[in-house]
Amino acid sequence: MSDPHLDRFDAAVRILAGDGNVKDRLLRAFEENLSAIPDEELPTSLKDEFTSLKSRMTCVEPHSGEGAICASVRKMSAKEASRCAVSVVSIYGEMLRSRDARTSLLTVDQDDASVVPPFLVKSVS
Repeated sequence: MSDPHLDRFDAAVRILAGDGNVKDRLLRAFEENLSAIPDEELPTSLKDEFTSLKSRMTCVEPHSGEGAICASVRKMSAKEASRCAVSVVSIYGEMLRSRDARTSLLTVDQDDASVVPPFLVKSVS
């Protein structure tokens, strides 16, 4: 993968798919891979969902040396943490679909474009 943000989401999804409590996996996935991504660097179609996710991940005021992400995840229910994990996977999936669409549009081979298949050539007798 060449997109650094796509790489970060890939790493986060791998953590989310691993073993352990969903809140622990979410905390690790977000802190290690997603928290430093600026909203404005994501495609327009994903900004709102990512901004909403970041808000949910940092909405609690931290206490006693913990960060906002840790405090927010600590206060979440397991169901809320699961919804945040689903958002991460959803954004990642959309990034992959977007990348694949761009790639398929750009992979026209110019040599193939000038070749006419034999069944389309009218024979002259």
